[in-house]
Amino acid sequence: MARAVGARVRRPLVVGISGASGVIYGIRLLEVLRGHLEVETHLVLTKPAERTIAEETDWEPGAVRALAVVVHPVGDVGASIASGSFLTMGMVVVPCSIRTASAIAYCQADNLLTRAADVTLKEGRKLVLVVRETPLHRGHLKALLAASENGAVILPPMPAFYTKPQTVAEIVDHTVARILDQLGIAHTLSSRWGSGPRE
Repeated sequence: MARAVGARVRRPLVVGISGASGVIYGIRLLEVLRGHLEVETHLVLTKPAERTIAEETDWEPGAVRALAVVVHPVGDVGASIASGSFLTMGMVVVPCSIRTASAIAYCQADNLLTRAADVTLKEGRKLVLVVRETPLHRGHLKALLAASENGAVILPPMPAFYTKPQTVAEIVDHTVARILDQLGIAHTLSSRWGSGPRE
């Protein structure tokens, strides 16, 4: 079937959720992008992430998967997103554990999440790592530097208090907004400096 003239083409965005604390950031990102006319989410959820979802939220892993357009098993290294010929707008790992960041930094593509991230970097596409760990020792910092030198954006979920957040949800939305900014996806999740209070 021919595509109608002027019809919008949804661009694939790979979303990886690792087992780090802060899975709510990944869940919220999927919520915001659900039904987006220009973004087709491809989700990779690790086994540790499933455990963290159960520990930190009231969500079930199946419900989280249902937020995505396409779901890929973490062991399926032959999935579409494992190939550079599959065009995407980029990838975000949110939250990103230090183990996952290290694997990405040193090209250890031993599962679909890290393979898709490696493909994203080798193809020169945007890779955002929402690293959730503190404090950081020298080994952590070296791995993050290596990932950055390979082209990844390191985006820790840092609260911004100039927006005067009143709820945890507002703090989460601010980080999700920063992720969307990195990917060039328009949003109205949070106010910008100098733009006045949210309506």
